[in-house]
Amino acid sequence: MTQPEIVLSRDCNAILIPDGEVVVLEKNTKITITRALGDTLTVMTPFGLFRINKADLTPLDEKTTEPPTPSGALDAERIREVLRTCYDPEIPLNIIDLGLIYDIALDTLPDGRSVVRIKMTLTAPGCAMGPVITGEVKTKIEALPGVERAEVDIVIDPPWTPSCLSPDGRKQLGLE
Repeated sequence: MTQPEIVLSRDCNAILIPDGEVVVLEKNTKITITRALGDTLTVMTPFGLFRINKADLTPLDEKTTEPPTPSGALDAERIREVLRTCYDPEIPLNIIDLGLIYDIALDTLPDGRSVVRIKMTLTAPGCAMGPVITGEVKTKIEALPGVERAEVDIVIDPPWTPSCLSPDGRKQLGLE
C-alpha cells in the first residue's frame, strides 16, 4: 500500500539515515512516511531517507499520539517497557526485541532517586545512527519519575548477531 505524500508546512529537523547527520528539511519538501514506530517516523524524500520525531509533524498529523508512560515502581522491567518504544531507524523492531540491550542496572542515590546504567550494542560496529539511538534511550529514561540520570554505554563484545533477536522479534521479522 502506497502512503500519501505530505508537503512540509514548515522547516523540520531530521536525521539522515544511515549517516546520522542532523539536517533541516525545508518547508515545502515532499515526504512519504515509510514507517511510524514509537515516537519517530522514517520518511522518504527526494533527498533520501530520514528520521523525524513525530512531535515535529504534529500540525500535519493530528492522529499522532505519544505512547503512555509506564507506571509503577522504577525497576528493570519498567525500563524495558520504555525501551520498547525506541526503534532502530532501519529495522522495524524495537531495541529490546532486536536484542540491543545487554544490561540494565539501577543504583539508588541517598535521596531515593536512581542512576540507570544501560549497556547496549548496535547491529553493526561503527553504526552512524548509534548516537541517535543512544540519545533517544538516554532522553526517555531520564524522563521517568525517580531517575536522576541515565548512562548509556555502547559495547561491541559480544557482537550483535541475529541470534540476539527475541522470539517475538524473530516473528515480527518473519524469521519464524
